[in-house]
Amino acid sequence: MSRVGKNPVAVPAGVEVKVDGMTVRAKGKKGEQSVTFKGDIALALADGKVSVKPTSDSKQARMMWGTARNTVKNMLRGVSDGFKTELEINGVGYRANVEGKTLVLQLGYSHDVRYPMPQGIEIKVDQQRAITISGANRQQVGQVAAEIRGFRPPEPYKGKGIKYKDETILRKEGKKK
Repeated sequence: MSRVGKNPVAVPAGVEVKVDGMTVRAKGKKGEQSVTFKGDIALALADGKVSVKPTSDSKQARMMWGTARNTVKNMLRGVSDGFKTELEINGVGYRANVEGKTLVLQLGYSHDVRYPMPQGIEIKVDQQRAITISGANRQQVGQVAAEIRGFRPPEPYKGKGIKYKDETILRKEGKKK
């Protein structure tokens, strides 16, 4: 029995939810999302809560039970509050700024790195060193943050590069004479 899946997901205030068979649609102040699941689970909306149940006792149905419940929970939280990831830039001459719908990064390469903002994602830069990525889709926010971090991951000797705000870099000792 899934400890995560058996708990129903409460619908936040200000969010409209519709369940049509295997499809869940949610609409809130941050946007609108929908997700369709395979036939291994059953979805129900009652008393302002979305509940997920497996349709059989197969291994696949039991695996998808908790996954589907957390997907619905993230979708409802995304359309009501949204998700946010923060990145920091460390290094001399490394900086970022936003030009229209493009994030421009200067990371020590011979050229600027230009990253177009995907649909549904908002990127803000504070003092050229802090990047805030926000949006309604948790997976998309995390993917964009990982792609931006991938342009110049932090290196272990001086700690230069782009890192998550709460990430700690294990530093290495340099050469000895």
